[in-house]
Amino acid sequence: MFELDRIRTVQAVHGLKDFQPDPDFEIGLAEYLLNQYGQKGLLELHSRFAIGDGDIDGLMRRAIWRAVAQQFGHGVRIGSGVGFKHLETFEIGDRVFIGSQSYIQGRFDGKCAIGNQVWIGPQSYFDARDLIIEDNVGWGPGAKVLGSTHTGLPVDVPIIQTDLEIKSVKIEAGADIGMNAVVLPGVTIGKGSIVGAGAVVTKNVPPFAIVTGVPARFLRWRDGYESSEDLAKHASSYGV
Repeated sequence: MFELDRIRTVQAVHGLKDFQPDPDFEIGLAEYLLNQYGQKGLLELHSRFAIGDGDIDGLMRRAIWRAVAQQFGHGVRIGSGVGFKHLETFEIGDRVFIGSQSYIQGRFDGKCAIGNQVWIGPQSYFDARDLIIEDNVGWGPGAKVLGSTHTGLPVDVPIIQTDLEIKSVKIEAGADIGMNAVVLPGVTIGKGSIVGAGAVVTKNVPPFAIVTGVPARFLRWRDGYESSEDLAKHASSYGV
């Protein structure tokens, strides 16, 4: 029996390959489908290709997303079983990976923007009524973002029947969200910061910080950051 290496370092894969735009026929296919079926018809058609792992299933998912979304980049990969609501409010950048069985719940009057080279792990959930995920964000498997809560008022009305309060969530460029972490409404995760696995983030995270726990608390700055940035200035600007 072989012995496991305790620690080893290997090269990352996502986003390091040379950029290759999607072939023209894919662009044409999206245009044809939109003209042929319209947005409503395409959403129904999507169900026929939502589950499979084959090349044709992946191609059709891309074509339908490209046809319906406000913006759709090149080299996007959408896993099997990915669900969505209000796809027409989405802006998807280049080389985005969305893991299988993830769900992105937009809203008809909201906006969901996902930047370039974002990697989203399987079984993730996004309350994407007003959500911005900037470039090069890593999103761990099962991690979630909540963008709204009920007001709970008046108290004699069931909470589920009270008004929704929607608060924007922003994940800045290069941040990394750990497996099964939860980001609550109104939170901004600063650029280059790290949210630990299983953390529940209730307030803003400054750039290049590491936060962990429930609720998430500041652990330390990332190695190599102190010498190049004004920590106090950044921390205060994020309300911490």
